[in-house]
Amino acid sequence: MLTEITPMIAFASENAPVALHWFRNDLRLRDNPALTEAARFGAVVPVWIDDTTIPPNEAPGAAYRWWTRRSLVALDDALKGNLRFFRGDPSVLLPDLVRRYGVRRVTWTEAHEPCVRARDTLLATSLTELGVEVVRRNGSLLWNPETIAKPDGTPYRVFTPFFQKGCLAAPSPRTPLPAPDLTLIPRAASEPGVEPAPEAEWERKLGTQWTIGEAAAHTRLDAFLANGLAGYASGRDFPARPHTSRLSPYLAHGEISPNTLWYAVAGRASARDVAKFRTELAWREFAHYLLVHFPQMVTEPFRPEFTAFPWEEDEALCRRWQRGETGIPIVDAAMRALWRTGYLHNRLRMVVASFLTKNLLLHWRVGEAWFRDTLVDYTLASNVASWQWVAGCGADAAPYFRIFNPVLQAEKFDPDGSFIATYLPELAKLPTPARFAPWTASEATREAAGLFLGKNYPQPIVSLVASRARALAAYARIKASTSD
Repeated sequence: MLTEITPMIAFASENAPVALHWFRNDLRLRDNPALTEAARFGAVVPVWIDDTTIPPNEAPGAAYRWWTRRSLVALDDALKGNLRFFRGDPSVLLPDLVRRYGVRRVTWTEAHEPCVRARDTLLATSLTELGVEVVRRNGSLLWNPETIAKPDGTPYRVFTPFFQKGCLAAPSPRTPLPAPDLTLIPRAASEPGVEPAPEAEWERKLGTQWTIGEAAAHTRLDAFLANGLAGYASGRDFPARPHTSRLSPYLAHGEISPNTLWYAVAGRASARDVAKFRTELAWREFAHYLLVHFPQMVTEPFRPEFTAFPWEEDEALCRRWQRGETGIPIVDAAMRALWRTGYLHNRLRMVVASFLTKNLLLHWRVGEAWFRDTLVDYTLASNVASWQWVAGCGADAAPYFRIFNPVLQAEKFDPDGSFIATYLPELAKLPTPARFAPWTASEATREAAGLFLGKNYPQPIVSLVASRARALAAYARIKASTSD
């Protein structure tokens, strides 16, 4: 409930000790350990910095940034208009703000992107040299990645032992914190604040799909607990069913914490459903864990032998995939759903990623870049780890020879064709079996449904059988070369 999220807010006297909280991937008040540390110290200066120093291959894309802008408006409302908004290099801005406000403590939530982690270490040192106490807290993961290791001290590379022997054998995740009572340094009219930005048409369309902010995150959680968690284990793979939580954008922006989700599901459904949901949270943990311990995976294959894989370059095929014009209905419906909503069901992410990397033989980095730009729930860790997993070159990866057949996937996980019909209305009048592979339907069936392949819906851009054989042959070649 909103009343549980909103803290008591007062304004500081002149002599109060001052802390600065740097909001980043923690756009919330409730269960925010770093913000709580700032509030305990004294009066708080809340700050957001649009960081211009993050390299393009680690920086979030347009859809994520759109969500962030709206989330900042919601956060600023909760802070009674006192969130300062800056743009530039945090290493320059924060020391200046420390001097301006007489700050004695700076707090922030830990990040896990390689360049940000390296910068944060240097920044903490420079602030300490100014006589400022720096307090960094883990507020975005259930377990600190640096505290989980195999018995020999090396990091895990496989999910199941990571979760079962590493995480579950460690102390339980901390219980969620209440929103702290805050004493704020009022923002002067001359200081930059959060202002709603003009939006492009595609951004306004995204806005019809989502309600954004911390209160919205808790509303979404309540809806999932009431109508989605029961049956989650068996229903989560079906895009048209209500068992997907759709909480990932709120997690990605830190509008709700994983700890809140971990404990919220306890006792709210069968043990099987609760365990499966918590396992999915653990997959998110594993992605961040890998990024911390193997930062090279941002650009390089986790399995080095894939450096020699014969990826192809074909901009035309890539554009057909991006636009949902491949002629493979479940792939096209998924890619159009992504463009329309900024979100894609996890099963469909695997299907479209397999099609790109195996049926089209296009590099996983091509798909990773597109998802980075179009997903509202983008995180570097999950995006890179997931793409490498599907491509076969990642940690604990799906074997390369596991190639998702998109027709069979549609038949199994969209059995009535309703997801396809929603995003491909040109196929909606086809009988259900024909929606999965319209080229197999008779010409009379297609004409009766108003479908004309090559005119109002494309022919398949590749043969699923031939492209699968080609991918397996490419894998066989690198396997043979690395075993010599």
